[in-house]
Amino acid sequence: MSIQLSRFARSLTVETAFTVLGIAKSLKARGKDVVELEIGDSPFDSTASARAGGVAAIEDNQSHYCPSPGIPEFREAAAAFVRREFDVPAEADNIVAGPGAKVFEQFFCEAFLNPGAGVLVFSPYFPTYVPNIERRGARPVFVPLRQSNEFRPGIADIERFLAEDESPRAIFLNSPHNPTGGVATEEDLAQIADLVRGRDVAVFSDEPYCHMVWEGTHRSLLSQPGMLEQCVAAYTFSKSYSMSGWRLGFAVASRDVADAIGKMVNTTLSCTPPIVQLAGTAALKHDAAERDRVMREFRDKVVLLTEGLNRIEGFSALDPKATFYVFPNVAPVCNRLGVTSHGLALYMLEGADERFGIASLGGECFGAAGAGFLRLSCAEPNERLRQALDFIPVALSRRDRLEAWLDEKPQYRLREPYRTD
Repeated sequence: MSIQLSRFARSLTVETAFTVLGIAKSLKARGKDVVELEIGDSPFDSTASARAGGVAAIEDNQSHYCPSPGIPEFREAAAAFVRREFDVPAEADNIVAGPGAKVFEQFFCEAFLNPGAGVLVFSPYFPTYVPNIERRGARPVFVPLRQSNEFRPGIADIERFLAEDESPRAIFLNSPHNPTGGVATEEDLAQIADLVRGRDVAVFSDEPYCHMVWEGTHRSLLSQPGMLEQCVAAYTFSKSYSMSGWRLGFAVASRDVADAIGKMVNTTLSCTPPIVQLAGTAALKHDAAERDRVMREFRDKVVLLTEGLNRIEGFSALDPKATFYVFPNVAPVCNRLGVTSHGLALYMLEGADERFGIASLGGECFGAAGAGFLRLSCAEPNERLRQALDFIPVALSRRDRLEAWLDEKPQYRLREPYRTD
């Protein structure tokens, strides 16, 4: 008898962006020209001080174990950063270093969730939230974000969860929001803080896009009175400093929670490489001006892509309040063509043309509330974005190619029309 995987391992779902990335890379290796709008990566170089700091750390042989919560220089720099930029009352011992932000989803769940606990998750949602909740035997409770409300979290939905769930234990809050580009306002955050303050409810505040807010500035739930005691916020260098391959992020939490998460780092990762932390420290101290210049270039890309998509019949996109994603409603197109939104994304990658394709994601990759939408990132040069925009109407006009592709992949035929109200 062969060895059996656990039920959890057999049920594990993944971040679809990396699956589509694999398809795109395979097609490119075979000679196809693909505009990659599927992955949330930066097309820019890592910032200058980060690169220089990493090189200096290598030359200084900073290549040994370090304290599990992070090296003192990094923790101090990260605390100063969130105090200065987001008014979060953090000190060095409120900081824990990690390989990106995603790992802190798991550590948050391990810190707060027991089997049967209810966790409010706004849908669409980042795909790895659910596996980390289910890893603990807890229950994700989904409520939709709506385009008509600019994809902001519904305060009434939080009230209902806290009042009606049999064991409300945690809330996952992602603002700025991936995939929609929505932003919780300061008033939203104040109301959320008032609802959870003093209750045995923890909030995971996922904030990787903190420097990609296009109107005003980023606001963190942790800046609200008392929220440092009830929240874990996660930040990453992947977006702001174009350091995705370095794998560096950090969490901000109360001292007791940070200590517990440090122990989790100890028992899983040992530590985050000091070379990487020193590169991040240099970025935090010296690269704000370069970071902000690059963010302005991202904003130009978002405007280009949003305006171009809204010129395509059947596409309707809000101007994102934040992030470098555009999340158009394509339900009318899908209904007309008889294809799911992720099927439409894959068709434009694989089936619409022999030599050219666009990699993007259907909104259902981010939960049921995303069905009928596409997520397109701006992680390509502007000329490539224009090529993608020019190609989409051509792809949609090739009904014979779409039908042939759907015959090969019938799982992407739309069985019930999407709502278009």
